[in-house]
Amino acid sequence: MRFQVNRDVFSEAVSFVVKLLPQRNPQPILAGVLIEADAAGLTLSAFDYEASARTTIEATVDTPGTILVHGRLLSDIASRLPNAPIEIAAEDDGSIAVTCGSARFTLAAMPVEEYPSIPEVTGTSGVVPADEFGTAISQVGFAASRDDVTPVLTGVQLEVAGQNLSLVATDRYRVSLRDVPWDGEAVESSALVPARTLVEVGKTFGHAGTIQIAFSGAGDREIIAFTAGNKTVTSLLIKGNFPPVRRLFPEQTDHYAVVNTADLIEAVRRVSLVLDRAAPLRFTFSAESVTMDASGSDHARASESVDAILRGGDEVTLGLNPQYLTEALGAVKSEFVRVTFTSSDNANKLSPVLITSQTSVDQAGLDSFKYLLQPNLLLR
Repeated sequence: MRFQVNRDVFSEAVSFVVKLLPQRNPQPILAGVLIEADAAGLTLSAFDYEASARTTIEATVDTPGTILVHGRLLSDIASRLPNAPIEIAAEDDGSIAVTCGSARFTLAAMPVEEYPSIPEVTGTSGVVPADEFGTAISQVGFAASRDDVTPVLTGVQLEVAGQNLSLVATDRYRVSLRDVPWDGEAVESSALVPARTLVEVGKTFGHAGTIQIAFSGAGDREIIAFTAGNKTVTSLLIKGNFPPVRRLFPEQTDHYAVVNTADLIEAVRRVSLVLDRAAPLRFTFSAESVTMDASGSDHARASESVDAILRGGDEVTLGLNPQYLTEALGAVKSEFVRVTFTSSDNANKLSPVLITSQTSVDQAGLDSFKYLLQPNLLLR
C-alpha cells in the first residue's frame, strides 16, 4: 500500500478517530487506527467495542491496501510533521514508512486480521440542527453521574417523540433536560448513550450544520450512530431502565426569583471559597436581592448579595450545592436566570428548585432547557 495525502487533512482525520479511544486499552490491538486506501481515497477508523469513529478523506492512492498502526502515536507524529505532503507506504519487511519533507518515521504494523469489524448502523434515523444539538449536550451531559456503580445514571437518555428529540441526564441529586427539533421518522425511539461519548460528539459536530442520528441493533448490541459530513461516531448503548425523572418537573411555576446570571455565578464562586468540601451554600431570596452566606473551618465566613426580583410568594431560605448550581447557571445561556421554588406533597422532604433561562427580567427564555436541583439540609 502506498498513498500521498495533505498533512493538515490527514492530521485532523487521525486526531478525530483516536479521540474516543481510552488512554489505556486492555487489548493492545484496539489502540490501532485502521487505514483503508482505495481509488476513492482513505477511510480511517478506530473501535474499542463500545465506541467507534470513522472518516473518509481525499488522497492520491498509488497502491490500494489496508494497514493498522498505533493511533495515538500516529496522531502525535502527524500533528508535528513539516508543512508538506505526507507519503505513507507499507514496506516489504512489514513496517510502515511515514515520510514528509525530510522527516521519515518507521512504525510497526499491527495485525489487520485481528482487528474487529466496525459496526454498521441501519435503522430509525433523523436529522437535528448541529448547533442546537451541541448546545443541548453541553446543557445536559454534565448532570450525568460519574459513578460506575449505577451505569444507567452515567448516560444521557435520548428520546424521540413526534418531531422532538429530548436529552435527559441525572445523578440522583439533579436532573437536566433539553429538547431539540427532530426531522425524521416520527417513531418513538430511545437510547441511553454514555455521557462521555455524547459530549465528544457535541464538541466535534457542534458546527457541522446538521447531524444525522440513527438507532440500530437489538439485544446486547444496540448502538446509535451520529454522522456529520464525512465523519461518523457510533456508540454501544447502556443497558437498563433510565429512571422516570420527567415526572419530577413541576407544572406550576408561580413562585420564583429572577437574577442576573453572570452576577450570580461570580458571587457564588466567591462566597463558596470558605466552604468546607461538599458543604451547602445558604441562599436567602427576598423581594429585591438574593443573599449568600457561608461559614467554614478556621472560623472563615463570607456573605454577598446580588440584585434579584422575587415574585409569587414569600422570602425563601435554602441550601444548595454551589458546584451543581454554577454548572446549571453556566448551562443557562441567557443573561438572566429564573429560580423557581417548587412544592411537595411530602412535608418532611425538601422541594427541589427549578432553573430555567430568562431573556430579560420580565421575559422567560425561549429554549426548553430545564434543570432541577435538590436542596441540602441546612444546619441552624
